Amino acid sequence: MDVADSRDSADLPTVSVITVNYHGTDSTVACLKALRDRLDYPADRIEPICVNNSPEDESSRRIAELEGVRVIDSPENLGFAGGCNLGAREAGGSVLAFLNNDAVPDAQWARAAVRTLRAEPTVGAVAGKVLDWEGSRVDFVDGGLTWFGMGYKRHAGEIDDGSHDAPRDVLFGTGSALFVRAELFERMGGFDERFFMFYEDVDLGWRLNLRGWRVRYQPDCLSYHRHHESMATVSSAREHYLLERNALATLYKNASEETLARALPAALALTVRRSTARGEVDPKQLELDRRPADPREDEAAAPVSREALAGMLAIDQFVELLPEFADSRRVEQRERVRSDVDLLPLMRRAMEPAYPLPRYLAAHDALVRAFELDGVFGSPRKIAVITGDALTERMAGPAIRAWHIAETLSAEHDVRLISINSRVDVPEGNFPVLRCGPREITAQVDWADIVVLQGHVLEVASSLKRAESETIVVCDIYDPMHLELLEQGRDTDDERRAADLRGATEVLNAQLLRGDFFLCASQRQRHFWLGHLAALGRISPAVYDTDPTMRSLVSVAPFGLPAAPPRRSGPGIRETSTGIAATDKVVLWAGGVYSWFDPLTLLHAVHRLSGRHPDLRLFFLGMRHPNPDVPEMGMAEAARELSGRLGLTGEHVFFNETWVPYEQRQNYLLDADCGITTHFEHVETTFAFRTRMLDYLWAGLPVVTTEGDAFADLVRAEELGVVVPAEDPEKLAEALEKVLYDEQFAARCAERMAVVAQRFTWESVLAPLTEFCRDPRPAPDRLRGSAPLNRTPRPSRAAALRQDVELVREYLGRGGPREVVRRAAGRIRRVAGQRLRGGGSR
Repeated sequence: MDVADSRDSADLPTVSVITVNYHGTDSTVACLKALRDRLDYPADRIEPICVNNSPEDESSRRIAELEGVRVIDSPENLGFAGGCNLGAREAGGSVLAFLNNDAVPDAQWARAAVRTLRAEPTVGAVAGKVLDWEGSRVDFVDGGLTWFGMGYKRHAGEIDDGSHDAPRDVLFGTGSALFVRAELFERMGGFDERFFMFYEDVDLGWRLNLRGWRVRYQPDCLSYHRHHESMATVSSAREHYLLERNALATLYKNASEETLARALPAALALTVRRSTARGEVDPKQLELDRRPADPREDEAAAPVSREALAGMLAIDQFVELLPEFADSRRVEQRERVRSDVDLLPLMRRAMEPAYPLPRYLAAHDALVRAFELDGVFGSPRKIAVITGDALTERMAGPAIRAWHIAETLSAEHDVRLISINSRVDVPEGNFPVLRCGPREITAQVDWADIVVLQGHVLEVASSLKRAESETIVVCDIYDPMHLELLEQGRDTDDERRAADLRGATEVLNAQLLRGDFFLCASQRQRHFWLGHLAALGRISPAVYDTDPTMRSLVSVAPFGLPAAPPRRSGPGIRETSTGIAATDKVVLWAGGVYSWFDPLTLLHAVHRLSGRHPDLRLFFLGMRHPNPDVPEMGMAEAARELSGRLGLTGEHVFFNETWVPYEQRQNYLLDADCGITTHFEHVETTFAFRTRMLDYLWAGLPVVTTEGDAFADLVRAEELGVVVPAEDPEKLAEALEKVLYDEQFAARCAERMAVVAQRFTWESVLAPLTEFCRDPRPAPDRLRGSAPLNRTPRPSRAAALRQDVELVREYLGRGGPREVVRRAAGRIRRVAGQRLRGGGSR
């Protein structure tokens, strides 16, 4: 249960919900009724306020008839910005919520926002997720800002497929559904009323971020919006006029001096070109070589469309208001605590031109080059994420991880996901997905500023090994594959086994010698890889002096899970497996059966437990690895053989002989009652990261696991299930019985898993990589001339004598003559030891 949900109404803050009405009474009434009927929030803690910008019609009477709604009639049309500010001045809540009159909230709309504001004191505003009226397409999930000041809704119009269900920081939220701390809103001066409407929310968000406050997108804060219903009777020219003028004002008020000096002249010129291109104005009609035969024709008025006038009049009015905007600019620049560079990631893709008009696009590119705007706002970094695994609908761990790395980085960068495997048949997401052979990979590497690689990729992309290569290389070493080979190779002859292990170790050594930044899956792995790096000489003075923690070289980025809970999309275990009924208790073995796992002890435990519980079922999710280069291991056949010998197959144990597609795995997880992983006690287990455990977390399945790995520590510490000794079928049977048949225990586990899962969303776990790619840099020891230029000089004899005198005084003050003698004796021993270790000579 959420903290906010567990408190009574007296402990919840009052939320003043402000909506502005202007000749849209029907929608406004529906909106206000929804506040009363839909919200799962104490009614006495919701203060509905309607600012009526059109009091001359009967709207005031109709709205006032609604129970509990406070109506404020404005004598003039103040626009959206002014109307919201008027409502805020009259509001009594400690939280202000702005809701468009053509929108309605979801039940958790207010609770989700309040929960975020309470949990995160640095969040000044909460941007809600907004869908269309039917709830199927995106209206707002993220905001972007162009270098010329125009804000836009990223992903607007796309199908809401659950890919935007992770909270994140944004530059701004849409004013159609926005929560702000009331005191902060007042201190900020509210929305800029000179904007009237459009971009007042972009301007507020930019100002909040500049002052160090965060704007947090919260997908649980959901509402539904009839987009632009209020603008249905307004001409597009008038809308463009406001957009153009307010974009210039937003840029002028908030950009730094250095940024503004480059961007404003180009933005003014681009506004003109955007308007003439939109209005289809003949750009050369006043050229001298196009004079009419009759000079009097030049005196006649030239027809100019309102679309063309919009930009020119926007500039005119921007200049008219410039003295007022200049005063505002001085305030914003004085109050800012964050730089433009700090906020660039929140702008997403600042260099996007926004409008697909040929003449406009040509001007955009010319202005970017002429004013060198790439150097100010930065073009998107080019990142190649390269895996050796198959990118198919039946992806395994490395491919899944590569996919989500590409997806996460594509929010800010130009990303390509590339596989060197022969099988690539997944559709593109927000990034292209490519298959490259050895001859083609060089071109992709040359294209990229940053390469993120896994497995054996460096051996194929050999150009990265060259000393002169300036490409930044991130090595994803979450899978210590040479330790896996110790177990995997048991079925081969000694000579082959030794050769495979030597080859894998050499591959990893090459990565560790070349990489600029490394990702591993746990603190245990981090310690292991730091030792490996030290043995290779990478832990050098240059690296240590830059960062003694080494986090800038090796960071923990475990496997992740989706932020949205699993939703059923098709049949699962119970529908596809004959012999598993709706009431049976299902134990799920997610993932493959490999040599380092121990399904045999599990089968013995199931055999023991099935006598007491005939409804027990064990389901192996995938026996055949989707990568054809990964052969079936002997342990898989041993599991089948033992299950058959014990009489379990088809009655208590079921094997899926293929591999479940990645996008369908939730259907199988939702049919399970607990998740299990069992393994042997060996070094592979010590440093392993069982990625299948993330699926259990995602689905809220209580876990039974063997002790020895990092996840066993997590399960025990967070009370997510039961940890058992290795190869102990009796203890394993007891653990299964507890999680399957002790309903209170299983419920407590599921409750804890919902909390812990938030720490493992892909956005959270990949944060170190996201931060590195925002400011990529070669590892200090890979910089040319990275040897220390300054060494600590030896003190002169006089200086050394002065230091000794000061030390004697200090020791006398601490403990008198005895302390001086003790310290001196210790120093003599150290010097003698140094001389002995040095062979007695200098």
